[in-house]
Amino acid sequence: MAFMCHPAGAVGKVGDARYEWPMRRVLISLSLCPMVVSASVAAQDSRLIGIFGNWSAFVRTEAGKKVCYMGSVPDKETGEYERRGGTFVLVTHRPSERRFDVVSVEAGYTYKEGTEVTVLIGGQGYPMFISGAVAWARDAKADRAMVGAMKRGLEMVVRGTSSRSTLTEDTYLLSGFTAAHATIAKACGVK
Repeated sequence: MAFMCHPAGAVGKVGDARYEWPMRRVLISLSLCPMVVSASVAAQDSRLIGIFGNWSAFVRTEAGKKVCYMGSVPDKETGEYERRGGTFVLVTHRPSERRFDVVSVEAGYTYKEGTEVTVLIGGQGYPMFISGAVAWARDAKADRAMVGAMKRGLEMVVRGTSSRSTLTEDTYLLSGFTAAHATIAKACGVK
Protein backbone atom coordinates (compact mmCIF):
# COMPACT_ATOMS: atom_id res chain seq x y z
CA MET A 1 0.00 0.00 0.00
CA ALA A 2 1.34 3.44 -0.89
CA PHE A 3 0.75 6.81 0.75
CA MET A 4 2.09 10.34 0.66
CA CYS A 5 4.19 11.60 3.55
CA HIS A 6 3.72 14.90 5.35
CA PRO A 7 6.79 17.13 5.66
CA ALA A 8 6.99 19.17 8.83
CA GLY A 9 7.15 22.93 8.96
CA ALA A 10 5.91 25.77 6.83
CA VAL A 11 7.58 28.52 4.87
CA GLY A 12 6.72 32.17 5.36
CA LYS A 13 8.27 35.40 4.21
CA VAL A 14 11.69 36.54 5.36
CA GLY A 15 11.24 38.32 8.68
CA ASP A 16 8.12 36.31 9.54
CA ALA A 17 8.52 34.35 12.78
CA ARG A 18 7.49 31.17 10.93
CA TYR A 19 10.50 31.54 8.62
CA GLU A 20 13.03 30.15 11.13
CA TRP A 21 15.00 27.47 9.28
CA PRO A 22 12.23 26.94 6.69
CA MET A 23 14.40 25.74 3.83
CA ARG A 24 16.15 23.30 6.12
CA ARG A 25 12.73 21.96 7.17
CA VAL A 26 11.62 21.68 3.56
CA LEU A 27 14.79 19.90 2.51
CA ILE A 28 14.78 17.54 5.45
CA SER A 29 11.07 16.86 5.04
CA LEU A 30 11.19 16.20 1.32
CA SER A 31 14.41 14.19 1.43
CA LEU A 32 13.41 12.03 4.37
CA CYS A 33 9.91 11.49 3.09
CA PRO A 34 9.83 9.19 0.06
CA MET A 35 7.12 10.12 -2.43
CA VAL A 36 5.59 6.67 -2.31
CA VAL A 37 6.58 4.49 0.60
CA SER A 38 6.65 0.72 0.71
CA ALA A 39 8.71 -1.69 2.74
CA SER A 40 11.25 -2.10 -0.07
CA VAL A 41 11.95 1.61 -0.55
CA ALA A 42 11.38 3.11 2.90
CA ALA A 43 15.07 2.95 3.81
CA GLN A 44 16.35 4.50 0.59
CA ASP A 45 17.48 8.13 0.71
CA SER A 46 16.73 11.04 -1.56
CA ARG A 47 19.66 13.19 -2.61
CA LEU A 48 19.30 16.94 -2.97
CA ILE A 49 20.56 18.04 -6.39
CA GLY A 50 19.69 21.72 -6.20
CA ILE A 51 17.74 24.57 -4.65
CA PHE A 52 16.19 27.05 -7.06
CA GLY A 53 14.22 29.90 -5.53
CA ASN A 54 11.23 28.29 -3.82
CA TRP A 55 11.84 24.84 -5.32
CA SER A 56 14.16 22.00 -4.34
CA ALA A 57 15.18 19.19 -6.71
CA PHE A 58 15.96 15.60 -5.66
CA VAL A 59 16.93 12.24 -7.10
CA ARG A 60 16.44 8.82 -5.54
CA THR A 61 16.50 5.17 -6.51
CA GLU A 62 13.47 2.96 -5.95
CA ALA A 63 13.79 -0.75 -6.67
CA GLY A 64 16.91 0.01 -8.73
CA LYS A 65 15.11 2.62 -10.87
CA LYS A 66 15.92 6.33 -10.89
CA VAL A 67 13.22 8.77 -9.78
CA CYS A 68 13.68 12.54 -10.01
CA TYR A 69 11.38 15.02 -8.34
CA MET A 70 11.06 18.61 -7.22
CA GLY A 71 8.95 20.12 -4.50
CA SER A 72 7.84 23.28 -2.78
CA VAL A 73 5.77 24.32 0.22
CA PRO A 74 3.21 27.14 0.17
CA ASP A 75 4.26 30.73 0.75
CA LYS A 76 0.80 31.37 2.21
CA GLU A 77 -1.84 29.01 3.65
CA THR A 78 -5.37 30.23 4.41
CA GLY A 79 -8.44 28.52 5.83
CA GLU A 80 -10.28 28.19 9.11
CA TYR A 81 -8.63 25.05 10.46
CA GLU A 82 -7.27 24.30 13.92
CA ARG A 83 -4.40 22.12 12.80
CA ARG A 84 -3.10 20.81 9.55
CA GLY A 85 -0.31 18.50 8.46
CA GLY A 86 2.43 19.32 5.96
CA THR A 87 1.41 20.81 2.64
CA PHE A 88 3.48 20.60 -0.54
CA VAL A 89 3.50 20.17 -4.32
CA LEU A 90 5.67 17.64 -6.17
CA VAL A 91 6.52 17.20 -9.85
CA THR A 92 7.97 13.75 -10.52
CA HIS A 93 9.75 11.89 -13.35
CA ARG A 94 9.80 8.07 -13.36
CA PRO A 95 11.62 7.26 -16.63
CA SER A 96 11.51 3.47 -16.15
CA GLU A 97 7.70 3.69 -16.07
CA ARG A 98 7.61 6.31 -18.85
CA ARG A 99 5.84 8.72 -16.48
CA PHE A 100 6.99 12.33 -16.66
CA ASP A 101 5.87 15.63 -15.12
CA VAL A 102 3.46 13.95 -12.72
CA VAL A 103 1.97 16.74 -10.58
CA SER A 104 0.65 15.98 -7.09
CA VAL A 105 -0.54 18.14 -4.21
CA GLU A 106 -0.39 17.02 -0.58
CA ALA A 107 -3.06 18.88 1.42
CA GLY A 108 -2.07 18.19 5.01
CA TYR A 109 -5.58 16.82 5.56
CA THR A 110 -7.95 14.29 3.96
CA TYR A 111 -9.94 15.82 1.13
CA LYS A 112 -13.74 15.70 1.26
CA GLU A 113 -15.14 12.84 -0.84
CA GLY A 114 -16.90 13.98 -3.99
CA THR A 115 -14.90 17.19 -4.29
CA GLU A 116 -11.99 18.13 -6.50
CA VAL A 117 -9.04 20.43 -6.08
CA THR A 118 -8.64 23.46 -8.31
CA VAL A 119 -5.22 24.82 -9.18
CA LEU A 120 -5.08 28.36 -10.60
CA ILE A 121 -2.02 29.49 -12.57
CA GLY A 122 -2.05 32.72 -14.57
CA GLY A 123 -5.84 32.91 -14.55
CA GLN A 124 -6.25 29.36 -15.88
CA GLY A 125 -7.94 26.70 -13.73
CA TYR A 126 -6.77 23.08 -13.61
CA PRO A 127 -9.06 20.53 -11.87
CA MET A 128 -7.40 17.68 -9.98
CA PHE A 129 -8.95 14.47 -8.67
CA ILE A 130 -8.46 13.45 -5.06
CA SER A 131 -7.34 10.31 -3.30
CA GLY A 132 -7.23 10.70 0.47
CA ALA A 133 -4.89 13.60 1.23
CA VAL A 134 -3.40 13.81 -2.27
CA ALA A 135 -4.67 15.49 -5.44
CA TRP A 136 -3.49 14.44 -8.90
CA ALA A 137 -3.86 15.83 -12.40
CA ARG A 138 -6.40 13.84 -14.41
CA ASP A 139 -3.95 12.53 -17.03
CA ALA A 140 -0.53 13.05 -18.62
CA LYS A 141 -1.87 15.80 -20.89
CA ALA A 142 -3.15 17.74 -17.84
CA ASP A 143 0.21 17.20 -16.09
CA ARG A 144 2.06 18.67 -19.10
CA ALA A 145 -0.32 21.63 -19.30
CA MET A 146 0.13 22.40 -15.60
CA VAL A 147 3.92 22.14 -15.79
CA GLY A 148 3.94 24.46 -18.84
CA ALA A 149 1.82 26.99 -16.95
CA MET A 150 4.07 26.72 -13.88
CA LYS A 151 7.09 27.52 -16.05
CA ARG A 152 5.39 30.68 -17.33
CA GLY A 153 3.62 31.72 -14.12
CA LEU A 154 4.55 33.72 -11.05
CA GLU A 155 2.34 31.98 -8.52
CA MET A 156 0.00 29.05 -8.20
CA VAL A 157 -3.08 28.90 -5.97
CA VAL A 158 -4.44 25.54 -4.80
CA ARG A 159 -8.01 25.40 -3.49
CA GLY A 160 -9.41 22.36 -1.73
CA THR A 161 -11.99 21.21 0.81
CA SER A 162 -11.17 19.05 3.81
CA SER A 163 -13.25 16.11 5.00
CA ARG A 164 -14.60 18.53 7.65
CA SER A 165 -15.74 20.91 4.87
CA THR A 166 -13.00 23.44 5.62
CA LEU A 167 -12.06 25.42 2.53
CA THR A 168 -8.33 26.04 2.11
CA GLU A 169 -6.30 28.13 -0.28
CA ASP A 170 -2.54 27.69 -0.56
CA THR A 171 -0.35 30.02 -2.59
CA TYR A 172 2.92 28.72 -4.04
CA LEU A 173 5.54 31.00 -5.56
CA LEU A 174 6.89 29.69 -8.85
CA SER A 175 10.27 31.42 -8.64
CA GLY A 176 12.89 28.81 -9.50
CA PHE A 177 10.39 26.31 -10.95
CA THR A 178 11.88 26.30 -14.46
CA ALA A 179 15.46 25.80 -13.23
CA ALA A 180 14.42 23.02 -10.83
CA HIS A 181 12.45 21.34 -13.63
CA ALA A 182 15.44 21.50 -15.99
CA THR A 183 17.60 19.97 -13.24
CA ILE A 184 15.34 16.96 -12.62
CA ALA A 185 14.93 16.47 -16.37
CA LYS A 186 18.70 16.36 -16.83
CA ALA A 187 19.16 14.06 -13.83
CA CYS A 188 16.63 11.58 -15.26
CA GLY A 189 17.66 11.97 -18.91
CA VAL A 190 14.34 13.51 -19.93
CA LYS A 191 14.51 15.49 -23.16
